[in-house]
Amino acid sequence: MSVDDKRQYHTGLERSQIGNAEFAILPGDPGRVPELAKALDKNARAIHMHREYNSWMVIVDGVPVLVCSTGIGGPSTAIAVEELAQLGVKNFIRVGTTGSIQKDIEFGDIVISLAAVRLDGASTHYAPIEYPAVASLWLTNALVNAAEKLKIPFHVGITASSDTFWPGQERYDNYSGYVLRRFQGSVEEWRKLNVTNFEMEAATLFTMCSAFGLSAACLCGVIAKRTESEEVNLEAYAVAFSRLAKIIRGAIINHPDYP
Repeated sequence: MSVDDKRQYHTGLERSQIGNAEFAILPGDPGRVPELAKALDKNARAIHMHREYNSWMVIVDGVPVLVCSTGIGGPSTAIAVEELAQLGVKNFIRVGTTGSIQKDIEFGDIVISLAAVRLDGASTHYAPIEYPAVASLWLTNALVNAAEKLKIPFHVGITASSDTFWPGQERYDNYSGYVLRRFQGSVEEWRKLNVTNFEMEAATLFTMCSAFGLSAACLCGVIAKRTESEEVNLEAYAVAFSRLAKIIRGAIINHPDYP
């Protein structure tokens, strides 16, 4: 596909704003973008804000990197990936928070996704459900190698990507207190199938990038232990965030020549 120079409708970005950047870091929350960007590059600069898409540019060891929020869930993530790909971005790293469903995964640990269970709807608009949602091997290995060098506690596994925060992740602390029967017992079922964690975007990202011939990876910090509680531990976020930023920076600095 050719690079599109025109301003993108949803993100509001133009190619001239991101230069020759081929890496994009994708947090969900636009409010986390400035903190993450500055953790990667003290001279990070904001370039555009439109809707849920907060975009900053950073330079990591000479490599231009776009940090752009996606909003929550598959549909808004799909829009970000579509528009950034049209601007020439080839390598996408999703970064966010997650709830673990394995007992040995602790608060503040990092989960690096090998693949995702497609519990979302957006990915089915890009490939049939039989098509696997898998991360790119070289980019995932770059994250793993960085985490190992930094001696940060991490786990590699399969992530379940849900369209909803409450019923799709079998959370009963919702408004009605009810979860549809097809989701009841799902946490235990996924746990027995060795799925590591819940989040809401990886399946869409992996499916799209595989279908488009692009590279994708995902790493998330654990702020909920679903084997114990439905509660989110906000104190764990600061620990997880610092670790996530260090791993991303290390992966970009030490990344091999990529496709």
